Amino acid sequence: MKKDFNITGTCRPKEHYMMNDSRRFAGIMDFVERGKYFVINRPRQYGKTTMLFALLRELEKNENYLPLIMNFQGISQSHYESSDAFAQFFFKELKGELQRANDGFSEEQIQTIAAIETLDDLSERITQIVKMTAKRLVLLIDEVDASSNYEPFLYLLGMLRTKFLSRDLPKHHTFHSIVLAGVHDIKSLKFKLRNPDDAQYNSPWNIATDFKVEMEFRPDEIIFMLKQYSEAENVRINYEEIAQKLYYYTSGYPFLVSKLCKTIAEDILPQKEDKNEWTLADLEKSVQLLLKENNTNFDSLIKNLENNTDLYNFTYRLLINAESIPFNPDSPLIRLGTMYGIFKENGNLKIHNQIYQQRIYNYMTVRRIEEGSIGGSRYLGDQFTNDDGSLDLESVLRKFQQFMKEQYSKRNNELIEREWRLIFLAFLKPILNGQGHDFKEVETSEEKRLDIVVTYLAWKYIIELKIWRGEKSHQKGLNQLADYLEKHNVEKGWLLIFDDREKPTWREELIKHKEKEIFAVWV
Repeated sequence: MKKDFNITGTCRPKEHYMMNDSRRFAGIMDFVERGKYFVINRPRQYGKTTMLFALLRELEKNENYLPLIMNFQGISQSHYESSDAFAQFFFKELKGELQRANDGFSEEQIQTIAAIETLDDLSERITQIVKMTAKRLVLLIDEVDASSNYEPFLYLLGMLRTKFLSRDLPKHHTFHSIVLAGVHDIKSLKFKLRNPDDAQYNSPWNIATDFKVEMEFRPDEIIFMLKQYSEAENVRINYEEIAQKLYYYTSGYPFLVSKLCKTIAEDILPQKEDKNEWTLADLEKSVQLLLKENNTNFDSLIKNLENNTDLYNFTYRLLINAESIPFNPDSPLIRLGTMYGIFKENGNLKIHNQIYQQRIYNYMTVRRIEEGSIGGSRYLGDQFTNDDGSLDLESVLRKFQQFMKEQYSKRNNELIEREWRLIFLAFLKPILNGQGHDFKEVETSEEKRLDIVVTYLAWKYIIELKIWRGEKSHQKGLNQLADYLEKHNVEKGWLLIFDDREKPTWREELIKHKEKEIFAVWV
């Protein structure tokens, strides 16, 4: 069967090119073998369902285990009318899985299990079922977010928690391991288990082990997939180079890696003269196409920001204001942003990946323009290109300086001081005009630097944005920029300095520093 890159639903090894999952799988299997109850809580399109089915297949091969898998998404609302109604639904699903499972229960054994009426009955039947087999029962439940807002489901978790805590007692024998999969960390949910008037809240799943398996794919695991494709399709790929660049843009987010590869294979390669080689230019083009499209992953990303004003403003401070924010796992906003895949820890708080950074920047820029808070550029791209088609960035910065000088006396100075980075990004967007993109790399220093890596067709440009903090800081900033240029193998850089002194200089300077050429503009 001919394979392809999968970006929807469960990945199947016989149908899809897949990254090396052995490290992730080993970590999850270790939890199961040690009898842990845990939640694979990661953002959407992170491979949670694929992992559950891989776990199901592996456990089915092991004579010591009997895995049972369920999914409550899309079930009738009537099942949530009471805890007893949900218990009856769960019991029906449980019996069905016992019959389906390889080397599972016989029909005669199933007939000996009496029907239930209440949640307490279900607890007793689970103990009965566990005692009927020498196998270790492992319960896998996918898409638990679909049920987590319903109290009957949480009562079920509460009952399973009670049995887990008393599992050494004969009357509470229970599942060896339970694996839940969803976006939310179910163990943090809290609800009233006692009298509705009781002010105390308890988590129904606080027994869950913290899930610390790294679910992002590493470059060597991406190479595994590239080799599969290359050998099957007879396409030349510099595995190390392409995998490192894929990781740079995606930080190993499974959907984004597969999406970029799928676009190269299905949309870009067929249009090329040489259809038998992937290049970095192909990957750059794939990134540009991805950033222009709408998909459910981006819809979810933006929806999560739109639906939470505090999270939006917090992300705005991190990205636009270039604030250095420590990663604090006890912060509700940081936990929320991490759960949605927006944040990650990298020393301090960071946006999870370069693709998300760019998408969020685009969203915030357009939103502020639509609100009328900042003005977009009227100056479009062709007047800022050189004869060879490259971007004339010196002219871009001079024009922005002129733009700011004209606006400085007309607009609220406090607004300009707060939004100057976003104003520049809004100014730059129509100039790039689909021919390039600008990735932001926030540097956490006292200067609040924001480095922008602009790719325009085949050219790369490094622009550093910073606030004037005096000559000493300026020299330090030149050292940092020169080192950054060296890191990217670029000989020339650009420096845009916001001078918030009472009398700004409005000047420009061509600087030779550490064998690099830096064009600096003050606004």
